[in-house]
Amino acid sequence: MFSLLYGLWKYLFSKTEFHVLILGIDKAGKTTLLEKLKSMYSNLEGLPPDRIVPTVGLNIGRIEAEKTKLVFWDLGGQAGLRTIWEKYYEEAHAVIFVIDAACPHRFEDSKSALEKILRHTDLQGAPLLILANKQDLSGAVSAEEVARYLDLKELDERSHVFLAVSAYDGLGIRDAIEWSVNEMERSKRTELLRLRAGITGPVPA
Repeated sequence: MFSLLYGLWKYLFSKTEFHVLILGIDKAGKTTLLEKLKSMYSNLEGLPPDRIVPTVGLNIGRIEAEKTKLVFWDLGGQAGLRTIWEKYYEEAHAVIFVIDAACPHRFEDSKSALEKILRHTDLQGAPLLILANKQDLSGAVSAEEVARYLDLKELDERSHVFLAVSAYDGLGIRDAIEWSVNEMERSKRTELLRLRAGITGPVPA
């Protein structure tokens, strides 16, 4: 009886947990984004931008937002480290791809990395949030300009959006997280991952 009641309690009151990949080439601002998320959504004080060093491997961050638990995997973006990205694709509910909008001469590298992500079958159906980051800098271009430059062909019917943000001062971050949670909650990929994990029934609120 106890186990039955505990199971019911856990189903009714536990929060849904989503795993989100934070990807992008080096110096796009991925770790700065993760630290800003920590400071905005939890009691943890994120590292100040001047103390953040390039990621070699993986940073993990956890927050609660929109009545859900979000686990972020921030992966290093140097060319030699991108081969490890695909090891995390299978369990990801969504992808946040960060682009340095103030550095147009690196857009081609970002486009190449993103197209490779979109072609990978292990990420099929995962909602994609593309962030035109560093809007706090005077030379940053808009999210619309980034979208025009990337001109992605592999998106097909994948749920996606381009948003302008600043991981430095938090501009647009809450809108980005709200969009991500809403899309993950209704994504067929989320249903697939829940079934794979042996979880049935509607997503708890």
